[in-house]
Amino acid sequence: MKYAIIIPDGCADWSVESLGGRTPMQAARTPNLDALAQTGIVGRSQNVPAGMSPGSDVATLGLLGYNPSQYYTGRAPLEAAAQGIELGLNDWAIRCNLVTIEEGVMKSFTAGHISSEEAKSLITALNDMAVPHSPIKLQFYSGVSYRNLLIARDHVPLSVNTQTYPPHDYTDQKIDNVLPSGDGSGLLRDLMETSRQIFEGHPVNRQRIEAGKLPATQIWLWGIGQKPQLPLFANRFSSTSIHGAMITAVDLLRGIASLIGWEIINVPGITGYIDTDFSAKGNYAAEALNDYDLVCVHIEATDEAGHEGSVAKKVKAMEDIDAFVVPPVLDALKSHGDWRLFVSPDHPTPTAIKTHTSDYVPWILAGSDITPSTASAPNYDEETARHSSFRYDYGCEMIGQLFIRNS
Repeated sequence: MKYAIIIPDGCADWSVESLGGRTPMQAARTPNLDALAQTGIVGRSQNVPAGMSPGSDVATLGLLGYNPSQYYTGRAPLEAAAQGIELGLNDWAIRCNLVTIEEGVMKSFTAGHISSEEAKSLITALNDMAVPHSPIKLQFYSGVSYRNLLIARDHVPLSVNTQTYPPHDYTDQKIDNVLPSGDGSGLLRDLMETSRQIFEGHPVNRQRIEAGKLPATQIWLWGIGQKPQLPLFANRFSSTSIHGAMITAVDLLRGIASLIGWEIINVPGITGYIDTDFSAKGNYAAEALNDYDLVCVHIEATDEAGHEGSVAKKVKAMEDIDAFVVPPVLDALKSHGDWRLFVSPDHPTPTAIKTHTSDYVPWILAGSDITPSTASAPNYDEETARHSSFRYDYGCEMIGQLFIRNS
């Protein structure tokens, strides 16, 4: 049996007036996903436990079968794992966004989708100018685009009571009330202010402004946490070890994959944004099925479109996933004989509010031995899932169904 998981991050949404009351999933032309809905099972799951923030970190753990209430220790430690950064028992990892703040308002939580090369230059400046003056042992690490990390080592004054806030939740809003608070927050605030001073007039920002782009005015520190302990995926859902691999442009997913024992497949041309190479993702996943029992393909484009509030970009991203990712993966699965395919976002990212919610998400389970459900309508969307009898209030329980063999 060969398995594939496709995660169109944040694709679930609310009805949109400009789409005639339809959601982007309903408006998108997705004949391949709809065909899977007709031949498989459509249902819904809630991947974010009550009381937890609906970030991709929490939601993806739930989607992949790890109860976030038990295993989640913070976002940044998962991303540290992606970069091979080892954390000690007393170390803290902290997500470090490059952002644009204008007159106290979160103008862009991505600094205008700054390039990785530009971001690396700014992170180097922080290590050269801010770290030497810190009373705490610190190190900044550049990642992909605006997504970077700060590691604080050895008895740092942070704790589970330190409160930080995801910048993508506050686009176009004042930041006064969402600065770090609680234990050690003074350290985080001071670093954010220091970055503002270092970035002002930096050559990267001068060039971006001259080119009509948004500058990275400062860093935003959030998602703090310590080293997680995740059991390996291989033997959790099957009597035989499942050799898995992950395709993604996002360090968060790479980190989760490495911690659960999946290998990372590097794909040229993927960006974590709407300009990603959808075809490359689909083709590399298809090829990887020759070597792996399970391949997971994560696509961030739908989530980024949601954060931008762009209905058109979200519709287009869904159509690109359907046209360029699903067909090669499905063809490859079928070429190997028995197969199963699971398609599901981690959480919704409604364009109306430009951030995540903890609502249920629609999924498809299809395969060579899956009997179509009479409750499934011929479309893959939120409305179909809402009327399905297949519902998981604890999303972490759903993934096990992927590996239950029908006699």
